[in-house]
Amino acid sequence: MAESKKYYDRFINRDLSWLKFNGRVLQEAKDPSVPLIERLRFLGIFSNNLDEFFKVRYATIKRIVEAGKVGRSELGGISAKDLQEEITQTVIAQQQLSLDILGGIQKELAKTGIHVIDEHQITPDQSQFITDYFLREVSPALVTIILTGLETFPALKDSAAYLAVRMVLSETEPQNKKTLEPQVNYALIEIPRVIDRFVELPEKNGQKYIILLDDLIRHCMGIIFSIFSYQEISAYMIKITRDAELDIDSDLSRSFLDKISKSVARRSSGDPVRFVYDRDIDPEMLKFFMDKMKIESTDSVIPGGRYHNRRDYMKFPSLGRHDLLYETKVPLRIKGLNFEGSLLAKIAKKDYLLHAPYQSFRYVVKFLREAALDPQVQSIKITIYRLAEVSHIASSLINAAKNGKDVVVQIELRARFDEVANIHYAEQMQEEGVRMIFGVKGLKVHCKACVIERLEAGKVKRYSFLSSGNFNESTARIYTDYTLFTANEGIAKDIGKVFNFFDVNYRVKTYKHLVVSPHYTRGVWEQLIEREVKNKKEGKAAGIQLKLNSLSDYRMIDKLYHASQAGVHIKIIVRGICCLIPGIKGLSENIEVISIVDKFLEHTRLYIFNNNNQPKYFISSADIMGRNLDTRVEISCPIYDGDIQNELQETFDISWQDNVKARLISATQDNAYVREGGPAIRSQFAIYDYYQKKLESE
Repeated sequence: MAESKKYYDRFINRDLSWLKFNGRVLQEAKDPSVPLIERLRFLGIFSNNLDEFFKVRYATIKRIVEAGKVGRSELGGISAKDLQEEITQTVIAQQQLSLDILGGIQKELAKTGIHVIDEHQITPDQSQFITDYFLREVSPALVTIILTGLETFPALKDSAAYLAVRMVLSETEPQNKKTLEPQVNYALIEIPRVIDRFVELPEKNGQKYIILLDDLIRHCMGIIFSIFSYQEISAYMIKITRDAELDIDSDLSRSFLDKISKSVARRSSGDPVRFVYDRDIDPEMLKFFMDKMKIESTDSVIPGGRYHNRRDYMKFPSLGRHDLLYETKVPLRIKGLNFEGSLLAKIAKKDYLLHAPYQSFRYVVKFLREAALDPQVQSIKITIYRLAEVSHIASSLINAAKNGKDVVVQIELRARFDEVANIHYAEQMQEEGVRMIFGVKGLKVHCKACVIERLEAGKVKRYSFLSSGNFNESTARIYTDYTLFTANEGIAKDIGKVFNFFDVNYRVKTYKHLVVSPHYTRGVWEQLIEREVKNKKEGKAAGIQLKLNSLSDYRMIDKLYHASQAGVHIKIIVRGICCLIPGIKGLSENIEVISIVDKFLEHTRLYIFNNNNQPKYFISSADIMGRNLDTRVEISCPIYDGDIQNELQETFDISWQDNVKARLISATQDNAYVREGGPAIRSQFAIYDYYQKKLESE
């Protein structure tokens, strides 16, 4: 990796930076202070992240290479071909590290009485249980294909795991009488996705035993291939990852909903971009499969371990071992906001901030349920990007429509990897009388906002909530996000203008409060950065504090460099991609960047501009990425309430002081932990305590 430094004069390539982020996830899997089963789950997150990276980002780079383009300008100075090679080498190293970590965790688990065994470690008693389980549960779901003599090689499913089987047949004439080579048959077994990957075997003497479905199938290959007479049989796992880009056709006679549905269906046959195989596979067998699958030189070919699809470790069973899991902490109430009585009546008097998962997401659901039942509420308008599998948000909106409310839902059908779920909910809500809006041509709608209109004393009063994250009960338990509840009329009217833009998008609206992409966010942020530069030059107080998921837009990074060169001190907390290089003398010496990876996924987006000690605070759905600024509808919402401003500043400061789970982002890109002196501060735990103390002071 060191020789890549030549590319890093001004920017870190976004894809290499993302791999560094996934390296931080891997650090959590390695960290002995993290509970053992949680460490396994971090391995699953690492693997799942990598799958999505290859489906989306590596696929894009592959298209650049195949188009004969170099791509240096958009890739931060590195050519697309060199980037492909560096990604592959980095991933190979990370995959090997992940295998080493997995082996270490399994040894530690064994010390606690949990044994993950393979087919060579099965006892006779376990063998009978496994055989019965296989015949009852697995065999009916198994797809097995004999490849030898098959004219057309089957299309392997994206990210599915397969056992590639090699059978050396007995009692046959050799294929080549001169060399006396026996006949070899190849087969494929698809690992069923409908069965849990981890099979719990009967407990014995207080010890728990787990076998992976892959090894259970290996143990039962004699049953699967009982019609063949073979002298030797072996199986190796392989996996292919395909390009996940949606190819939406231009047929004007078909609805957008139908086009997305058809495009998602075609995704399963997308071009391969990564091939992962067991490094112990027979070389001739590997060549057979790569030739048949038409693996190209532009694909990433990665030798792996015995098991692929380690994303399944995200669902590793708890086994009743709470001592090997993070302590469950119940989401807290918001100070001054009970679940009894009218939520709208409280919001009418004061703004409130929900900080999930420290505080309960139930407030969002209660807001919508109250609006659905309230006879005075006339309309509800909401944007949706990702919903929970079982969504109380959707059911509340349907309930509102059944109660005669005018319900308008803008749902983004192109939310990557959630297209099928969103199509399902869109059709369901449409059938129940909800008016659906399916996006804006050329733009993804990524903002998270809701406004309701309620008749009070003969006049319309509006209530709103805006969020940095999705209206999703499931992710709200593990993603950190801000949601503002407000009755501010100006903010509500601006949200209404965003919905007008959805209907008539050839007219660009003007907004008095909200900062809206794609028309205004870049310009407003640039103006606010320039104001800090001006204040600094005039001897006034200046500073910028940002909390983001990703920072990759080169133009905005140049603006931050410019501010640093003027002496403006900039603090950035970024979870994932950071193309900015902090600490370079004469360029970015006044910029500090940290990244926090811990129990919860850091998802909040916060912008703070000092403004000569009269700070401006914004929560936002937008990161500093080209897509968020230029090709998506995003909303950044100003925070006017002084108490909430203080809360945002205090929680930012707690995060900034983290010296347990914070990593320093620097030119060396080594993910070094921040280990400054003083008492240990683990920000996610400290923020929970911060809100708990607020409640104690009520």
